[in-house]
Amino acid sequence: MTGHIIEVEGASARQRLDLFLMEFAASTGLGLSRTAIQHCIVSGRVSVDGRTVHKASFKVSAGSKIVFEPEAAKTDPALVGEDIPLDVVYEDEDIAVINKPAGLVVHPAPGNAAHTMVHAMLNRFGTLSDINPHRPGIVHRLDKETSGLIVIARNNAAHHALAKQFADHSIKRKYVALVKGRVEYDENVIELSIGRHPTRREHMAVHSGVNARYAKTRYRTIKRTDTVSLLELEPYTGRTHQLRVHLSYIGHPIMGDAKYGRQAAFPRMALHAKYLGFMHPSSGKFIEFETGTPKEFSDAVRSKESS
Repeated sequence: MTGHIIEVEGASARQRLDLFLMEFAASTGLGLSRTAIQHCIVSGRVSVDGRTVHKASFKVSAGSKIVFEPEAAKTDPALVGEDIPLDVVYEDEDIAVINKPAGLVVHPAPGNAAHTMVHAMLNRFGTLSDINPHRPGIVHRLDKETSGLIVIARNNAAHHALAKQFADHSIKRKYVALVKGRVEYDENVIELSIGRHPTRREHMAVHSGVNARYAKTRYRTIKRTDTVSLLELEPYTGRTHQLRVHLSYIGHPIMGDAKYGRQAAFPRMALHAKYLGFMHPSSGKFIEFETGTPKEFSDAVRSKESS
């Protein structure tokens, strides 16, 4: 069996196999439903330490190696390219790196069936990886209001190689964020587990429940005023909404984040993916890309300094 090779971290020990694979699929852009993953398990497309496992309720163990082979699929024929401008920072036969603007949804989803980055990519590149037929090319994602660098896969081999790097947390990412309040420390690390909110199912939250997973974020304060701070953020793990949840929990929500920021006023969510570094899936060479801090972030800090 070939496919995704995943090593189970200690924090995921004793988790159900289907839930473990759901989290992997979400973090690597596969976007598979729980039903689809359970079908893969039952049909023998998942092995643990070399043994095929057919039970979705199987409990994974720390250090185990899981091989997961989703069923082959072709790009959803309903998806057609749209002439939407893209800021392509880099492209070759395997990958492309795009500087996504705030406000552009990455892939189709309920409520956003068209006018997404996927539609723009199909128009720009033609063929993309089709491991997830509803999200061709998508290996990871940025929230709609988050701007910045995102890497896409133009074929399935590149998709698998990039997905493994994301699963291993070997891809280097840095963000810049404008947050509410005066951050006390010049530099600090936040290590707080994150899981689904116990009552608000569309939210994530810091807690220590059975499905919470270890999460680590490093931040460095670039500038601060009495009311806002500009931070550089480096996530060591890739939990859903990790940066937003961690910053909100320590009392410095991202400006413009209505979901976790209690309506902190700003025209958009003030989060930008400024740096991306990874091993090229074909050459094996480490490549990196960087963009500047959005002007509206810097302008906001200057206006607070002069007021």
